[in-house]
Parts: sequence; structure tokens; C-alpha cells
Amino acid sequence: MAVKDSADLHVERWRDHWIDIPFDDEVEAAIFRVQRLNRYLDRTTKRAVADTGLQDFEYVTLHRLMIRDTPGRASPTELAQDLGVSPAGMSGRLTGLEKRGYLKRIPGTTDRRTVDIEVTRLGADVWRAAMGRRGDAEERLAGALTRKELGTLNRLLRKMVLQAESEE
Repeated sequence: MAVKDSADLHVERWRDHWIDIPFDDEVEAAIFRVQRLNRYLDRTTKRAVADTGLQDFEYVTLHRLMIRDTPGRASPTELAQDLGVSPAGMSGRLTGLEKRGYLKRIPGTTDRRTVDIEVTRLGADVWRAAMGRRGDAEERLAGALTRKELGTLNRLLRKMVLQAESEE
């Protein structure tokens, strides 16, 4: 038999407790594993962010700014909407990041009376450093699979993601 992981132990521990609720061992184990992997990725991301001297909210703000259709540039309103942050909260974040030299305010592209936010070289460098550390952890995790297994996993996860997205 294969080595048991925490999902196997979870299912074994709880199987007999769900007497009045339908309980599918395979569904429970799969969902538990996805949640466990998510916790691992959250922890390794937090570690990568801390190693680069960023706070979580700074990394999240730089990351959202860097992965836009206009990488490294947005209006404060667009960025606040992307992050689900109030305009006042966004202003505070931007001021802190600007003081650290990670971004700058520049005249708006569509209206010179407005302001856009642009990542500086220093901001892009610190974001790339955090992404590199984060990527290392992801590569180690994915390294448990062969390329063929990784392809199979992606096909299966795509089906589940499409189901979830269709329900949202």
C-alpha cells in the first residue's frame, strides 16, 4: 500500500462520524488535498515575501500591478477595484509603496489631470525576487510529479476549475 498522507488520515478519522450525511471518501480526500496544497502555497508565498522585506499587502499590491494587461501601470481606482480595496485604503498602500521607492505617481495616460501608478525598477526587482522564491517552492512541489503526471493533473484540475467558475 502507498504511504498515507494527511488526507488519508483525515478520511479514516471522520468516515464513521458522518452517519447522517452522505460521505464520499474520494471526494473528501481530493478536497482535503487541494486545501492542504493551498495552505502550503500560502505559507511558502508568505515566507518568500518576508524574505524580500515586503509586507503581505505590499506584495499583493505590486503583484496585482505587475500582472495587469498593462504590466506595472494602472490608475489608483483600477488597482483598488482589482484588489477589492477602498479608495482610502488604496491611497494608504500607494503612499507607503511610494515612500519605499517601489512605485511612483505619474500623469494619467487618458487625462493628464489624473494620476496613474507605475512600478519603479526597485519595485519590479523586489517583486521579481519574491516571485523567484515563490516559484522555487512551486517547482519543488510540482517536482513530485513526472511531466506526464503534471499534464494529467492539469487536465483534471481544469475540469474542476471550469465547474467552479460556471457556478460563480
